[in-house]
Amino acid sequence: MTLLVKAAPTGRDIVTVTPASAGWRYVGFSAHRLAPAERMTLAADDRERCVVVLAGIVDVEVPGHAWRAIGDRASVFDDRAPYAVYVPNGLAIEVAAHGAAEIGVASAPGRGAHPARLIEPGAMAQSVRGTGSNTRYVCDILPQSAPADHLLVVEVRTPAGHSSSYPPHKHDTDDPPRETFLEETYYHRLRPAQGFAFQRVYTDDRSLDEAMAVEDHDVVMVPRGYHPVCAPHGYDLYYLNVMAGPSRQWVFRNDPRHEWMLAAR
Repeated sequence: MTLLVKAAPTGRDIVTVTPASAGWRYVGFSAHRLAPAERMTLAADDRERCVVVLAGIVDVEVPGHAWRAIGDRASVFDDRAPYAVYVPNGLAIEVAAHGAAEIGVASAPGRGAHPARLIEPGAMAQSVRGTGSNTRYVCDILPQSAPADHLLVVEVRTPAGHSSSYPPHKHDTDDPPRETFLEETYYHRLRPAQGFAFQRVYTDDRSLDEAMAVEDHDVVMVPRGYHPVCAPHGYDLYYLNVMAGPSRQWVFRNDPRHEWMLAAR
């Protein structure tokens, strides 16, 4: 089975990954483009969710809560953090767009341990990671320091000609505190939109070794292994990461064959 999930070029539902479609246990992700005044409902089930307002302005309602006119980005490439809403399992969600909008919906098994809440941009840590052509810009939307049952959500902007998720790292062994097991999805956006980027997913023994050309709105699934990304000259890359596993910790191990470059900085 390929790890690349191609986006639908038109329509509300851009791309969808479920545990059943991915063949794993934890991570779910979907992205949706909403027309002005369009509404969509996410039915209540056993999964916690994080709704990320990628672009545009929306209302988000759950039983007992309503957040009006949230979102202030025209594009995921705007230099600012997004708005997001965390919703525990067992609650339906209704999203209504003010104008054209795009949302991402991350999900994982929930225990109902945390209330629904708005996550404002000012609550999200932003940082610069890497140096030189390995520089990228990170925003922690739902990090392990924030309340949730399993979900971890982060977005990254990678300038044209730069690498990202690099040196290659993995988190596929449940061995804390040395490494934790986390499934992961990458939702890719390109600027200009006709662009492409490359992502490789591979294991030490090469039992998994898949290299993919990703286009705007595509998703790459990472069930295990290292997973570096490269943005070619002329095309800026954005991706939204969703991670989840048995423990809510992100502890990774770099590919030892490529760790030399960290000491060489």
